[in-house]
Amino acid sequence: MDARRGRLTALEYINGILCGDRVKLAQAITVIESELEADGELAERILEGVLPQSGKSRRLGITGVPGAGKSTFIDELGMHLLRDQGENVAVLSVDPSSQISGGSILGDKTRMTRLAAEDRAFIRPSPARGHLGGVARRTRETLLLCEAAGYRNVIVETVGVGQSETAVRSMTDFFLLLMAPGTGDELQGMKRGIMEMIDGMAINKADGDNRARADQARAEYESALHLFPAAADGWAPRVLTCSALSGEGVAEVWGMVLEHGAHMKSNGHLEERRRNQALDWMKELLATGLDEMFHRDQEVGRRLPVMVEEVRRGHISSFGAAREMLVLFHRRGRAAGAKE
Repeated sequence: MDARRGRLTALEYINGILCGDRVKLAQAITVIESELEADGELAERILEGVLPQSGKSRRLGITGVPGAGKSTFIDELGMHLLRDQGENVAVLSVDPSSQISGGSILGDKTRMTRLAAEDRAFIRPSPARGHLGGVARRTRETLLLCEAAGYRNVIVETVGVGQSETAVRSMTDFFLLLMAPGTGDELQGMKRGIMEMIDGMAINKADGDNRARADQARAEYESALHLFPAAADGWAPRVLTCSALSGEGVAEVWGMVLEHGAHMKSNGHLEERRRNQALDWMKELLATGLDEMFHRDQEVGRRLPVMVEEVRRGHISSFGAAREMLVLFHRRGRAAGAKE
């Protein structure tokens, strides 16, 4: 243990995670999310240690428009998994708070009250920190830690409908779009790109006076989805209705997820999707690593503010400034390599 920083050794974290120790899991995720260089090296060792035990979970991504009731739906779905299926679940969700504050302390635990009280559920609210659409920078790594800790089902929730869908789609097996009936402009306001990404849709709040409107919305979405070309994996996205408040239809939504998983396994597309996800992860790490190296360079740090001001004053084009900074960084990298 590194007493100076309050950190355990990589092996202590790894053993704790593999034994299902929730405290060690939470502590390891804190290391993963840390911006400290020393923690980055520790995080890499932890990930390498648990990676062979990951990849055995169902990965479900959930997005939806504001007011669709995502938190209530996830709470009910999680309870269905625990209560009716005898399984466990981990929920990774961006905390719906200001990017300035970096996220609240309680976060999703106050939005998913029943799951938060369950020993077989693990909820990790991650601060947005201004990252793409609110998806935490290390969500993918956190997912792997949860899998290694024995969580059979991992749910990743996005904030609203925005740019984060692509990131979540690249780390999950099934991507669910949650909608609410009766908003009036559902089809007009829905981005085509998101509709092309989904594996299924659920119209939530299909209860009481909303039931007829939910059925109407379902028919409209089914017609819209038929206009899209067939997916290469042979799966046709479905539209179901449910009520997270009463629980009606939630089991059917989960049944759709399971049927999709069986379909993808049978034709080999699940393995292919996972391989592509691993490649996406590598590209993301490369981009992040190069960005960090660039901004850590001392000469770049001295020159960059000057170039920013030059662009602002119109003395140099954005293209020219970027090219000059990249050339500077490249030359310094070659010089450092020559010294070694």
